[in-house]
Amino acid sequence: MKPKYILAIDQGTTSSRAIVFDHSGRSVGSAQKEFKQHYPEDGWVEHDPLDIWSSQSSVTAEALSKASIASEDIAAVGVTNQRETTLVWNRRTGQPVYNAIVWQDRRTAPYCRKLIEQGLQPMIMEKTGLRLDPYFSGTKLVWILENVEGAREAAEKGDLVFGTVDSWLIWKLTGGKRHVTDVTNACRTLLFNIHTGEWDQEILDLLNIPRQMLPEVKSCSEVYGHVADNLFPRNAPIAGIAGDQQAALFGQCCFEVGMAKNTYGTGCFLLMNTGEKAIASKHNLLTTIAWKIGDKTEYALEGSIFIGGAVIQWLRDELRIIGSAPECDVAAAKDNGGVYLVPAFAGLGAPHWDPYARGAVLGLTRGANRAHLCRAALESIAFQSADLIRSMKADSGIDLMKLSVDGGVSNSEPMLQFQADLLRVPVIRPEVTETTALGAAFLAGLAVGFWESREEIASCWAVDRTFEATMPEEEVAKLRKGWNRAVDRSKAWIEAE
Repeated sequence: MKPKYILAIDQGTTSSRAIVFDHSGRSVGSAQKEFKQHYPEDGWVEHDPLDIWSSQSSVTAEALSKASIASEDIAAVGVTNQRETTLVWNRRTGQPVYNAIVWQDRRTAPYCRKLIEQGLQPMIMEKTGLRLDPYFSGTKLVWILENVEGAREAAEKGDLVFGTVDSWLIWKLTGGKRHVTDVTNACRTLLFNIHTGEWDQEILDLLNIPRQMLPEVKSCSEVYGHVADNLFPRNAPIAGIAGDQQAALFGQCCFEVGMAKNTYGTGCFLLMNTGEKAIASKHNLLTTIAWKIGDKTEYALEGSIFIGGAVIQWLRDELRIIGSAPECDVAAAKDNGGVYLVPAFAGLGAPHWDPYARGAVLGLTRGANRAHLCRAALESIAFQSADLIRSMKADSGIDLMKLSVDGGVSNSEPMLQFQADLLRVPVIRPEVTETTALGAAFLAGLAVGFWESREEIASCWAVDRTFEATMPEEEVAKLRKGWNRAVDRSKAWIEAE
């Protein structure tokens, strides 16, 4: 009998998950396990690569067991992962030489500043679509080579390999037989030319990174290798890879130019499909590869918001004016009463990029209360996302067709309704909100014929609820004006060091 399921491996920043999907795109079994976070110094964030592997391998076996599915029932495996996190291991022993340096880690900020002062940012941005920032993998790799004893010498001899989390997992799953990545992870390293589709030798020379360390770059949907026969699901083809945000874009079936998705998590990640054109941003967004299938590469604009759902956690954990996230929806007033909350707790991300901004609550009167603050918090998430959409339109000239949403805060119906009011386009929440894992499953299934086409995949995607604009446009304009004034007052609150 033909295999009936696709396994998605979803390796995240705080936990590892595995989800088994059937042909209709529904989950039939899943498992999740958190793993330890390491903070060796202020601003440093690390993971033990063996913790990543052990947690991921255990949840894979658990998900198959829960669904009573044998390895032979799995048609293919798709991999999606936290992006930018950087690992280096020995090519012969498979042992890591240092902990994984996580995307959140800021230790290379001085090095990035030095490169910017040398005038290198325009060249880097033109080739990679990225800013010179410690967020990305390249400078993390430089740090390991320069600071781990013997790493530079071993790398020059060809003994060490570099990879993002997808590369590490596939190395382990195949028993060390395959050292690969895909274009969506490669394009987040600062080392990959998104126009040529290759590692960029000029940048490698600039950063003094040996090319032989780097994985082979593949498309997002093809067979890369097979799971070793001593692991689950044994001998299954590994056939899809995408970084988490691109996987979510694919999982939301945003296949046409102008389609966009927003993941409302702790922060918010908004990506818009720009088709076969890589659009250079003039509004502080990132240009990134959406996916490559066959010989066709498609691109996206990406904006990130530092504090999305975390503002609700702040109301719960710091102010203690709500007991749970859903309580914010219940407590929120029907309007903000003139109160605006700018959650710039860690500065402002795109499109402002102001690390010296700080959080602010403005418009308080004697009548302002808990309900107004809850409403202002929900609105702040939608306002920030609308700012990104406006920048994307200015960069691309593309009108947003609709906004597909996922992530924890997409359960907030008052927030999604306000988002639709601001954007004046439909905001659509799907039935399956595990879109990151679903995107990896779709890519893997497409490679092995489990799904024949994007059209067939789109037929699996079902709407839970659509939110349409109901607020009068003049009222929206008034609220936007208040928000813009509040954001301006939060900027440059602390002095530059």
